[in-house]
Amino acid sequence: MRVERNRSHILWTVLAAGLISAPAHAEQSLPDGTAIATCADTAGMGCVPGGPFVRGSNDREDNEKPQSTIWLQTVFMDQNEVTVEQYEACVAAKQCKRARTAYQDYSRPKQPKVGIRWYDAVDYCRALGKHLPTEAEWEKAARGTDGRAFPWGNETATCKEAVIKDHRGRSCGVKKSRGGKPEKGRTFVIGTRPPTQFGLYDMAGNSWEWVSDWASKSYAACGEHCEGVNPKGPCDGAKRCKGHRFKIVRGGSWYWPASYATTTYRRRHVPSNDPYHHFGFRCAASPDEAKMIREKGLPSWAK
Repeated sequence: MRVERNRSHILWTVLAAGLISAPAHAEQSLPDGTAIATCADTAGMGCVPGGPFVRGSNDREDNEKPQSTIWLQTVFMDQNEVTVEQYEACVAAKQCKRARTAYQDYSRPKQPKVGIRWYDAVDYCRALGKHLPTEAEWEKAARGTDGRAFPWGNETATCKEAVIKDHRGRSCGVKKSRGGKPEKGRTFVIGTRPPTQFGLYDMAGNSWEWVSDWASKSYAACGEHCEGVNPKGPCDGAKRCKGHRFKIVRGGSWYWPASYATTTYRRRHVPSNDPYHHFGFRCAASPDEAKMIREKGLPSWAK
């Protein structure tokens, strides 16, 4: 398996460097020869076509370096962050554990469910026949293929594009209406800002989103597990990873300014979410998972 990984990485490196010409079928397959799946309408999900994309940045935080070209299989991504009502339906069906939201004014049915552990996000996605996106899947879904700094382009985020902190305060100046400390602001209901090129909402701002990977000091420090085709991060996404105790959240939030809402910013936190933070998530589906959803539908509690 390691030999195959190395062969794939060598081929990808050579193609990316332009040292040989890509074969005629390159647009239809990954460097390891796997056919790229086609997009198909899947309820509540946008499709991110397979192929290469620019991952990371050489101009921002150290943990975003180096910028490089990564290849991914087609992936389907939830159009919205998982909501309070969706998560509570999973709890009621005894498929998910209860998760508290510490602040008041964060529990409207259509607000993103926040304050959950990484493990809870994994369980929810699995209960739907999906998976928590890898960091690479999330970044391509937010960024597209042209290396843009924000989901809409390279123009810095404002409250027209994202629910973030601006000159008026957190959550675009909207105060928290219940509980103390109204200046802390709150999340908005999902989908109040324009969608991305893939039809996804709130990929910048509103709620930080868990991804599946273990955190690394940089992509360079991660090495081969963060390179090539369909990378899953340190230890290739294993349940346990020696020397790694943090997972990653992406996308910024209502609480933080535009600099945190880029397509490349990486924030780490322990999967137990202790100390507590108001993190949310969305789910992804592989081509096989999406096909199963189209054929069999979602669980009755999720409809």
